[in-house]
Amino acid sequence: MSEVLESTTTELAPGVHVPLIGLGTWPMAGEEAADAVKRAIANGYRHIDTAENYGNEEAVGEGIRRSGIARKDIFITTKFNRDWHSRDGVRTAFEHSARRLGVDYLDLFLVHWPNPAQGRFVDACDGLRQLADDGAIRAWGVSNFKPAHLRQVLDAGLTVPVNQVQVDPAHGQPGQLAFHREHGIATGAYSPLGRNGDFLASPAITGPARELGKAPGQIVLRWHVQQGRIATPKSANDARQRQNLDVFGFELTPEQVAAITALETGAPPRLDSDHYGH
Repeated sequence: MSEVLESTTTELAPGVHVPLIGLGTWPMAGEEAADAVKRAIANGYRHIDTAENYGNEEAVGEGIRRSGIARKDIFITTKFNRDWHSRDGVRTAFEHSARRLGVDYLDLFLVHWPNPAQGRFVDACDGLRQLADDGAIRAWGVSNFKPAHLRQVLDAGLTVPVNQVQVDPAHGQPGQLAFHREHGIATGAYSPLGRNGDFLASPAITGPARELGKAPGQIVLRWHVQQGRIATPKSANDARQRQNLDVFGFELTPEQVAAITALETGAPPRLDSDHYGH
């Protein structure tokens, strides 16, 4: 059991350990978001994922305060928009997000979309590096960056700690993940259970679920975390929150992992980051 427990976090920077399961908060807002965050923390979550564009940072911060758990014990991830894609702009984005969340530092701050036509995401990454060097944020990273975007950042002499992308059994993005492994980039998986859940009925998932006495969603989340990915499923339901978090007391066999990975359809992410962004 101790070996399983060791895998509940991954290290993004020296001394910065992020829980592999976090609470996704989009599209919750207002009281729904605040209440869901408070209950999630009561249910054992210590990683909350939000973004400027979700419009719920204030509510997320309120939920964290209501939980009564010390700030240092909650890992907060948020993301900023293209308006701030410059070295100085990133600092302003940090100040705005920290104020909305009601905190004085962030655990993980991400470029939400590369917006390559704007041509400023490398500057944004350099601004994040500076914020980390200054101690305003504990770690930084990017989201929705394709290998071509990541290559530009790496070529500028920056080391990318993490890239949050859409990954699920049907959208496995093998080329993307291979690039991450090659360059030591941790993978964050958003929408880790997919949007329509069709693959949850696959025998590759229902078989292990029956054998292990788990829900199909737990099997998929275990597939993610067993491969070191940081998964942030969204739920406002207490039972589902607890279920999504309870994926560390069992293990999939290599054959079971391979069978789920084989559900890959070759479909691209829902949104193309060469053209979509905010």
